[in-house]
Amino acid sequence: MADVADSAADSAEGRVEVLPAVGRFDDFKLVAGVQKLGAGGCWCMSYRDSRLNNLERPLYMADECSREPGPGVLAYVDGEVAGWCSIAPRSSYRRLMNSRTIPFLDDGPVPAADAWVAVCFVIRPKFRKQGLMNVLLEGAVEHARAHGARVVEGYPIESAGKVDVISGYVGTTRLFERAGFVRAAETTAHSGGRVRWVMRKQL
Repeated sequence: MADVADSAADSAEGRVEVLPAVGRFDDFKLVAGVQKLGAGGCWCMSYRDSRLNNLERPLYMADECSREPGPGVLAYVDGEVAGWCSIAPRSSYRRLMNSRTIPFLDDGPVPAADAWVAVCFVIRPKFRKQGLMNVLLEGAVEHARAHGARVVEGYPIESAGKVDVISGYVGTTRLFERAGFVRAAETTAHSGGRVRWVMRKQL
């Protein structure tokens, strides 16, 4: 596989690299996990399989991080893990496969279930407001490309106005547009009261 380490940049705070989560479960746990065993938390499982309980979720993600293509990518600033983006084929996200609010668009070069999807971004508090989501999305797209993806989708919220951290975990339309994505369809899904869009990039 092509190494996503090529997705690197200099930020105001230091050198940034984006790397696959494969073999890096402890770093994933630091960013997106819960430190207390059995405590409630998403573990980035909301779209994958929210039926799993608090003890099963870290085991599921540890397994995902143990093999290719992995569940996503991690951003590092000067070697310290700083952020996470979940990027995987839509078919691996149970919630998306059964969604009534985010449509399947089969007018592209591949069936909608075969598109790769960037569904979630997490930035550790001390690394926020450094533009890391832009670098993460770029690295996520390159990770998908390295594994044969022909289309990458995201389902971000409309960018207008101030976006809070909680509703902005799916990204914004502005973020995806800067990365070369185009609006494919408006959805009936919302986050923080804002409309979400299907945004698509052909590779």
